[in-house]
Amino acid sequence: SSIFHFVLVAEMSKRRVLCLFDVDGTLTEPMKEISPEMKQRLETLRTQIYTGMVGGSNLVKQKVQLGDNVVDQFDYTFPENGLLAFKNGKEFHRMEFKTFLSEEQIKNLVNFILRYIADLDIPIKRGTFIEFRTGMLNVSPIGRNCSYDERVEFNKYDQEHKVREKMVQALKAEFSDLNLCFVFETCSRGSIRRDSFLRRQNFSGSLPGASHDIHSYSHLGRKRLRDI
Repeated sequence: SSIFHFVLVAEMSKRRVLCLFDVDGTLTEPMKEISPEMKQRLETLRTQIYTGMVGGSNLVKQKVQLGDNVVDQFDYTFPENGLLAFKNGKEFHRMEFKTFLSEEQIKNLVNFILRYIADLDIPIKRGTFIEFRTGMLNVSPIGRNCSYDERVEFNKYDQEHKVREKMVQALKAEFSDLNLCFVFETCSRGSIRRDSFLRRQNFSGSLPGASHDIHSYSHLGRKRLRDI
């Protein structure tokens, strides 16, 4: 329903507005596939203004949720919070974690995270605690292999016990010299992760590549990335 809040803006300034959508909790339920109705609404909106998708997941996971042609469904697509970016299906921006940090720095970061999670006393743990992506490390204290219901329950637990918030504080204290941005998602019932990515390199860093087309942009989402 909120997708049509920008129709009036579009009528005043045709195709000069970029409307960006989160994936989990906005275009889809967390880790679920997009509905045919939402796809149709996005197609309609795209005839009036520029549309874009921004999410923390890598492109492979976004294709599972939004379809194999996800980069062609939007004018702009920003996987991994914009550390990888596409315009009209063509890549135009990329920042790689492994070229920003040395292998020794990455190893120290990964080892610290794994030790930290190993010492956590939380109700359940599953598997895949760290996922290495193009421009970030995605970290889940419970493990990304947990079920949807387990995600929801962990999010409730985390709101009370601040597991991810304390983890971010520990990482910022330990790796203050690496110029990384440590954040975690809030306001999403299925959110279980926290991300480490290159400071000042989120999707806003990709928007200059769209500046000749776009006069303004609006970001729709139930989640926000919190940097403590």
